[in-house]
Amino acid sequence: MQDLTFGTLIAVFEEMFGRGLFWAMVAVAIIVTLAYFFVLIRDRTVSWKKFLWAQLSMPLGAIAAVLFVQRMTSSSFSDLGGPIDWIVLLGVAVAGAIGLAILVYTLESLVRPPRSREGRE
Repeated sequence: MQDLTFGTLIAVFEEMFGRGLFWAMVAVAIIVTLAYFFVLIRDRTVSWKKFLWAQLSMPLGAIAAVLFVQRMTSSSFSDLGGPIDWIVLLGVAVAGAIGLAILVYTLESLVRPPRSREGRE
């Protein structure tokens, strides 16, 4: 692999996860991101209580993402070799942590929207 292009990355991810699962994960990520933006625009403020719960879920997201990738690639932690392996593993953990935090905040906001301010003003 001489050049690292966007097409090459997509081909690698399709090979790792399978074409169907990869594109399903992309679709879920897009849907959750759009729902998150919807919630932020609708609420016009950040709920710090929901934000706290989202942050508390981050370690679970990191662990789940690492275990998911380990399972999908049929590898184990003993297969980790050089520094790039550890950097990729850390990147997967960070992405999983952020992804679950966004999902938790979005779901909490969709399930329990903020009360209307009309009665208080």
